Amino acid sequence: MTMTTYVNRRLLLWATPLITSSATAAVAQTALVGDSVHAAKTLFTWRDAALAGGFTALTVTMFPVDRRVARNLQDSSTQANHFFKNASRGVQYIADPGSIVIGVTLYGVGRVARWREVADLGLHGTEAVALSGAVAGLLKGVTGRARPYVSSDTTAHDFHFGRGFGNGRFQSFPSGHTTAAFAAASAVTSESQRWWPRGVWVVAPAMYGGATLVGLSRMYNNAHWASDVALGAAIGTFSGIKVVRYSHGHSNNFIDRWLLGFDAEPVDGGRVAIGWSVGQ
Repeated sequence: MTMTTYVNRRLLLWATPLITSSATAAVAQTALVGDSVHAAKTLFTWRDAALAGGFTALTVTMFPVDRRVARNLQDSSTQANHFFKNASRGVQYIADPGSIVIGVTLYGVGRVARWREVADLGLHGTEAVALSGAVAGLLKGVTGRARPYVSSDTTAHDFHFGRGFGNGRFQSFPSGHTTAAFAAASAVTSESQRWWPRGVWVVAPAMYGGATLVGLSRMYNNAHWASDVALGAAIGTFSGIKVVRYSHGHSNNFIDRWLLGFDAEPVDGGRVAIGWSVGQ
């Protein structure tokens, strides 16, 4: 390998996370502007169209470079890095099943401690992950795209209608882990903006940055193409924003009424007493 080829590969390798991170920053900024601290009953706004347009452009842009990015991330020198390999596995577990485990735990703690903000965060974050997962799962089955390891990184556009149902080898588009990570990130960012507006400038970069690492780890492990990650980020971000916006704009919705309308408190003997209040 010549020095020029090596340098070009390294530049492309490190350009990939920069592109993804830049897109993530734009998503976070749009989400922050679009989600008012005061819940709005309007579920979709013009900002959503701008956000969708940005994600569509990012996904389309990734298609022509999918194969090149995959090949460079599978370079032997990159794959030999033990830190990258161990870190990539860790962040994936945080996204799935971690996002669900953390969400349910926060919800439970919030209910027992009567801390409404934490309960909201746990419930709506879990809802966002579940909603985005359902959408991503349907698309995976319908599009039937082969994962990079199936095609040996040589064919990035191997789609077949319906092939993904029941066959994990052809469930590449979009990335489920990335979807879950961005759903959790957008839900946490939107919720934190409501009760800690100033802190959102700390929360948003941390959450979206972590979600970006999840997407990069999926590419590093040869499980997804770059465009899979871009679409997963789009689905997850929209799911988190919409769940939080709808829930606070329609506080009497069925899920919140039942799951946030009960009290749980410890009693003698280590037991927990539960009571519901579903009326408004």
